[in-house]
Amino acid sequence: MKSQVRGGTRWKRFALVMVPSVAATAAIGVGLAQGALAASFSISGQEFKVKAKSLEGNDFVQYGSYVGGKDLKGKTFHEPVAVSGFSEAWITDMCQSVVTPEVPFIGNVSLELRAGTGKEKVYAKDIYLDVSSLKADAEFSNIDIGVAAGALKNPGIQPNTEDKVHPYGFAQRAKGAKLSNVEQKAWATTAGTFKLPDLSLKLHKGTKECFSE
Repeated sequence: MKSQVRGGTRWKRFALVMVPSVAATAAIGVGLAQGALAASFSISGQEFKVKAKSLEGNDFVQYGSYVGGKDLKGKTFHEPVAVSGFSEAWITDMCQSVVTPEVPFIGNVSLELRAGTGKEKVYAKDIYLDVSSLKADAEFSNIDIGVAAGALKNPGIQPNTEDKVHPYGFAQRAKGAKLSNVEQKAWATTAGTFKLPDLSLKLHKGTKECFSE
């Protein structure tokens, strides 16, 4: 479900029931202190796509927020997102892609990243995901739907983003979450730890994505 807002944020849109989501980032093999990058970096003007065979996570939370930055033409934008957080997550057969259009003398250039394709899964700790759309099959354990976003604990709202979240807005939480056949689009991901076994990164001329629209 993709919803776009230019020039502002419409909080009423977050009163709708959101779906859980999963993403990965192209920042490879870097351990980050929990919350160190939260809202402290400029969001790029491109979404990326992520496909995964499965994701299992503990201590799931989700709430509405927004991201902003400048697109590839230098124009300022603001987009609503569903922020999903996990204390820990394991991802199987992950593919991430992003296409940079109209590179001079080359045309479109696609970055493709794959990990967790062997016996060992991708592992993330204290991970937060800014997602704009998702398709998946999902199962939850001990879920609470309709929690006030400001009341989320362990994990709570992503550190240093309180000004982007309505404290009484809609949120949900669950002890555990299992997703399969994941296809999603996201703006950003931050994590305390992100381990990518069997990592493969390739650049392609033209458009090559993990899944089509």
